[in-house]
Amino acid sequence: MLTEPTLTSRHEDGRDVPLLVWRANRPLLTVSSAPLGGGIGVRHWVVNATVPMSYHRDDPADHLAELADQLGLDGPGVGLLTGVDVAEVVARADSGVRVWATVGLGTPVQAAAPDPAVATPAPAPARCAAPAHRVGTVNIVVEVPARLGDAALVNAVATATEAKAQAIRELGLAATGTPTDAVTVLCPADGEPSAYGGPRSAWGAPLARAVHAAVLAGGAGTVVPWSERRTA
Repeated sequence: MLTEPTLTSRHEDGRDVPLLVWRANRPLLTVSSAPLGGGIGVRHWVVNATVPMSYHRDDPADHLAELADQLGLDGPGVGLLTGVDVAEVVARADSGVRVWATVGLGTPVQAAAPDPAVATPAPAPARCAAPAHRVGTVNIVVEVPARLGDAALVNAVATATEAKAQAIRELGLAATGTPTDAVTVLCPADGEPSAYGGPRSAWGAPLARAVHAAVLAGGAGTVVPWSERRTA
């Protein structure tokens, strides 16, 4: 299964930038919305990399593949990006399900909010009141210890997202997430597949509880973007 994440760094643009690496001791069946390794397939590792708030590359998958190569990671994997310092990862477990979350809630949104391009604009003072840089990505990595069928994997992503939204609401934000959140769920590639991943299923229920606890803990304090609080 997955190792505990290793905190390391890479030298980039004159700075030592943190990243987290999980390695699998055997290939894992995975569903992910990540820039690198998204979709459903067998994966060998996961990387969650901090980037500065000035990040402007338009090829995040290529960037993450370069980082994986620098780390000597073999085979296909999952790559995530965030403005959060990944050293602040929150881990929770429930009934064999393990969850890790990096939580930045500086740009909370309602998923079905009106399109800003057609919505009535807010008064100018209100628009200007927001800070220029607000870290806003919630990356969630989930390991389930039993095989899930393809439909159950997709359902597990929905369950994780529902649990995240529940935690965000309990944190007092009128939001369901941020515009750049990502979820990755991994499980063994062999064994009899479970058909369900919903919040009242055998594996979906502990998954939901662990995700909820991780996001609630990670979002409880003020999260300052890594690039705005690092020492010179």
